[in-house]
Amino acid sequence: MLKAPENNPFERPPAMAGLTIRALRASDIEAVTALINLPGFRFGTLRLPYQTVEETRKRFENAGPGHVSLVAELNGQVVGDAGMTRYHGRRSHVASLGMGVHDDFAGKGIGGALLAELIDTADNWLNLKRLELTVYTDNAAAIALYRKFGFEEEGLLKAFAFRAGDYVDAYAMARVRL
Repeated sequence: MLKAPENNPFERPPAMAGLTIRALRASDIEAVTALINLPGFRFGTLRLPYQTVEETRKRFENAGPGHVSLVAELNGQVVGDAGMTRYHGRRSHVASLGMGVHDDFAGKGIGGALLAELIDTADNWLNLKRLELTVYTDNAAAIALYRKFGFEEEGLLKAFAFRAGDYVDAYAMARVRL
């Protein structure tokens, strides 16, 4: 992993031995499908249970030219997934982010490594000014990670999604480069 340039307002997390952040490959689709079907991973997303390999493949094939898809691979196992979709037209300076980490590897720095790579791509390759995301209000670990990387809550989205039998709120968060 490269050292962050001096103009970046964050420090990259220390590299975990055996961890590689790389572009998603077609050969990763089955591993990513297994990852996003894990209960803890799914709990933090808008995904429904029982995602199929075909659904995952279509999502990545239809992502479009403004999309960046990354995976975190630890000793040959896909343990994280992250994506960034750039908007068009008058919002071409903005992208939305989404990410998740394998249930058994949460809290080990993988999310930070994925987020650092997305931000580096946004800042130093795409010249994006604003990054947006939504996060459930009960996901304290993710909120803390996003704050560490300069994201701020911009609003509360009441009854944002129906999850496990209840409506849950989410924060709209953004990082704006000055």
